[in-house]
Amino acid sequence: MKLVAFDLDDTLAPSKSPLPPQMDVALRSLLDHVEVCIISGGQMGQFRTQVLDNLNASDEELSRLHLMPTCGTRYYVHASPDAAAGAAGHAEDGDWRLVYANDLTPAQVDRGFAVVEAEARRLGLWEERTWGAILENRGSQITFSALGQEAPLDAKRAWDPTGAKKGRLRDAVAARLPEFEVRSGGSTSVDITVKGVDKAYGMTRLSDQTA
Repeated sequence: MKLVAFDLDDTLAPSKSPLPPQMDVALRSLLDHVEVCIISGGQMGQFRTQVLDNLNASDEELSRLHLMPTCGTRYYVHASPDAAAGAAGHAEDGDWRLVYANDLTPAQVDRGFAVVEAEARRLGLWEERTWGAILENRGSQITFSALGQEAPLDAKRAWDPTGAKKGRLRDAVAARLPEFEVRSGGSTSVDITVKGVDKAYGMTRLSDQTA
């Protein structure tokens, strides 16, 4: 099987922004020939608003689309509601079926939140003016977004153009959470998952699922 994989933010679309019309055309054309995977630190809701709501694909094309939110810690495939109800896993977001999820425990989430906020404040990276939540529990991933999830694109690009701020926070958090995978995410974010679970893990799981 031939499969092509893409990141989402700043690859298929600008950060947290809708899929551009020309990318809709290109992606549908690709889906007519090969399987396509989109993997990103965002959660399923972000995939829907950025990609699915702006992708004019047929059911046949969508059947070749694989979605891996939260850095591959979750994996969804397309199915009709009737088929999804009787299949392994369970239906979520209408006709998208969750194949697997590596969710964090409540204790892991609480510890991750506490450490990220403490280190962000210590480094002077805890901003007072934000747009939406700074810390999010995405089920299988904790995400820190310095300016909040709904921050305008220009503000996010201006906050850390070199990635140095994210890098400092990532290193500080990783030193205190050695049992987790901690990495720089989007333009203003740091993502935390179970140790060893990252985009490379997601690609390996996808290879196993589609072999």
